[in-house]
Amino acid sequence: MNLSFRRKKSRRSVSTAVYSELALGMAAFGSATPISKIVTGAMPVFIGSLLRVAIGAVVLAPFSAGKWRQIGRLSRFDWMLISVIALFGMFGFSTLMLYGMKSVSGVAGATVMSTTPAVTAVASMLFLGDRPTWRKCAAIVLAVGGVFVLHLGQDTGSGANGEHLLLGSMLVFGAVCCEAVYTLVGKKALEHLDPILVTFLATVIALPIFLPFAIWQWRDFEPSNISPAAWGAVLWYGAGTLGLGSWLWYSGVAKAEGSIAAGFMGVMPASALILSYILLGEPFRIVHLAGFAIVFAGVLLISWEHARASQ
Repeated sequence: MNLSFRRKKSRRSVSTAVYSELALGMAAFGSATPISKIVTGAMPVFIGSLLRVAIGAVVLAPFSAGKWRQIGRLSRFDWMLISVIALFGMFGFSTLMLYGMKSVSGVAGATVMSTTPAVTAVASMLFLGDRPTWRKCAAIVLAVGGVFVLHLGQDTGSGANGEHLLLGSMLVFGAVCCEAVYTLVGKKALEHLDPILVTFLATVIALPIFLPFAIWQWRDFEPSNISPAAWGAVLWYGAGTLGLGSWLWYSGVAKAEGSIAAGFMGVMPASALILSYILLGEPFRIVHLAGFAIVFAGVLLISWEHARASQ
């Protein structure tokens, strides 16, 4: 009986650790939205993006070191997939996200980013031939409806503020599309490659893509003018949202059933919204909650769909 109790306790502790990894990984991913607004307010976009992938590569290097022997076995097709991930998931996502967050609030950015599961589902149905289901279709409608409600509720009128909100939201949505490409291409690459190794190689490939743009913007950058808080945001943007977040999430996914992992998808948009209020000090408005709740309902439907598919 004592041995049976120890085994049950061990399984329970392992489950708690896995759940913690999944939740913290998604929370780290969600923090990218408010953190990116802090970064883009402190330094030029391409310099902030270059620092993000450089720091992320440094953090991921020790976690991927044991898999480096796989690099010699990568095919030309594998390198093509990783390059696409670097171009869209690293360069495209960071650039569009930072430029978009210059024009929208953290709450608006979090709401638009919450449409990622629905956009990914659309892309999967269009390009990978996935079968439409009522959950996917309902999630898409909710994603569009939630963003629409948020924009209708912004008291910006038709002037410059309204134009900035629309432009910023479109840029953030472009980042969402890049994230969808990253997810679908990554799904193909991860069929036979280690996810941490793929993420590490993608960050390394992205560095020379960012470099000429960062050099071009360097003349407008004065490091001594950056506050310690902004440097801390940059450090977390690379080490936390990219490096640690990837390690935590993929570590948890490797030990959890797909249905369980899918249930944690809702942590990311919730984290983005809550941290937008905490880190950015943005005022709460009921329309924020309404728009986000509609989009979040779509996230839960996609999580339900993933859970059913994994079973």
